[in-house]
Amino acid sequence: MSPTTHGKGYGISDTKNYTDFSVQSYPLKTPGPHDVTLDIDFCGVCGSDVHTVTGGWGGLNADFVVPGHEIIGKVTHVGAEVTEFKVGQRVGVGAQVFGCLKCERCKSDNENYCAEQVDTYNAKYPDGVLAQGGYSSSIRVHDRWVFTIPEAIKSEDAAPMLCAGLTVYSPLLRNGAGPGKTVGIVGIGGLGHFAIQFAKALGARVIVFSHSPSKKADCLSLGADEFVTTDKEGFEKPFFDKIDYILSCADVETIPIGELASTLKVGGLVTSVGLPDGEWKGLQPQLMASNGSSIGCSHIGSKKEANAMLKLAAEKGIKPIIDEILPMSKAGDAIQRVKDNKVRYRFVLKQDLK
Repeated sequence: MSPTTHGKGYGISDTKNYTDFSVQSYPLKTPGPHDVTLDIDFCGVCGSDVHTVTGGWGGLNADFVVPGHEIIGKVTHVGAEVTEFKVGQRVGVGAQVFGCLKCERCKSDNENYCAEQVDTYNAKYPDGVLAQGGYSSSIRVHDRWVFTIPEAIKSEDAAPMLCAGLTVYSPLLRNGAGPGKTVGIVGIGGLGHFAIQFAKALGARVIVFSHSPSKKADCLSLGADEFVTTDKEGFEKPFFDKIDYILSCADVETIPIGELASTLKVGGLVTSVGLPDGEWKGLQPQLMASNGSSIGCSHIGSKKEANAMLKLAAEKGIKPIIDEILPMSKAGDAIQRVKDNKVRYRFVLKQDLK
């Protein structure tokens, strides 16, 4: 049986009218021997979706863009050379759908840094076909960027892991979060609540820094060892030279980076996975000089890391805090509520396209 040729999805055409979603049909990726086609059941609403449709990260790269890159569905067709997946299997797709597969990055499980990578939406494949996202009926993806979902994880819980979860798991793993290490987590929203759980599951001591005292109970219940509010002068002083690594999940331009950096041990690192529309305010190299610390960034994760993350989540019972599961037709409402900070953690969209 031949794979479906078209999908249809909820998308926008103008960042000035970012809640004005309409349904359109469009061609799926040109079929290849390693492609997996799936019907979509759930898609998480990621902060990246909001930055894209509102124009915060720049203009749209197509006349019609379907967001969504936290995708769960069932396989309907596999290419002739696909051996990992079969029809009817539940799988997931994250924030990347293609790469060259030839460069050293792709060959060393760093395909998430491939110079020729294709994002899940608002991007084009090398042959010019538009990549459209998960607020839709179906998607076709090369099997390198398709993930098996463990039976222990519900579909609606698995969806946010494929971007938010992987985005924090990868830098935690790569920067040695584990037994004997103390990790600081900054910003507790759609990313941070995953970061607490994965840092703890990897064996680290976890200290949360947040400007929201109302989230203390949630953070402690997720496994944080300490909760520190950053709105008090001198909040950082008790932690001088105590923290090995800081992961910033804060999606804002203003964080107390100097005070946070001062808590790091010599040579420590702050990694930001929060990517606000604007620049960090008050960021000066001198802030990092006193302890030789540094600031870096991270981009999603590799398939190897995604599979390890999902296995760990299944074993440890890690799952997102979902504020609400909405029908996909409410995508515009979800986007507006996230933009207005009227969601504490996550929204997930459930398929309602016929």
